[in-house]
Parts: sequence; C-alpha cells; structure tokens
Amino acid sequence: MSIGLLILLVQIPGCRSLKEKRSRLKPLLVRLRKEFNISAAEVDHNDIWQNSVVACSTVSNNKNYTRKQLQKIVPWIETNRPDICVIDESIELI
Repeated sequence: MSIGLLILLVQIPGCRSLKEKRSRLKPLLVRLRKEFNISAAEVDHNDIWQNSVVACSTVSNNKNYTRKQLQKIVPWIETNRPDICVIDESIELI
C-alpha cells in the first residue's frame, strides 16, 4: 500500500478578503477531488488573504502510480486555474 501526500503553497493574487479567498479556493478543491479522485483541503495560512497551503492525498497499491497521480496536479492547476499560482510543492510517499 502506498499513501501519497502533496503539499502546495499557493498564492491567490488580487484577493482582498477571506471571503474572496475561500470563494476562489473552494471550487479548486472540489474540482481536484473530482478530477483526480483525491482528498484535498486547505491546511494552513487560513487567515492570510493571498496565500494558502493546500494538501492533496491519495492511496493506492503502487508507489509509482501514486507519485504520477500527484505529479499531474500542479500542471493541471497551472493550465486550468491561471488565477492561482503554485509557489512551492512537495510530495511525500509513505
């Protein structure tokens, strides 16, 4: 069994309130769950308007599949959500 965790530091340019931040992050999290069949949530920087830490996790029986699945997420965000900038990313496999 392989558990994969992707941690993303994202920037939301032009965001002027927590309400606006959440209105832009929530559709991203929902779409990631549907598109990649993963768990996704905001896990840090909850009170900072323009930054957030998003965690994505998945479980499979193959480490290579887990890593490849998580590696597809950042390019997908950059293509489909140009209003959200990925500043840093890290993948951990357990």
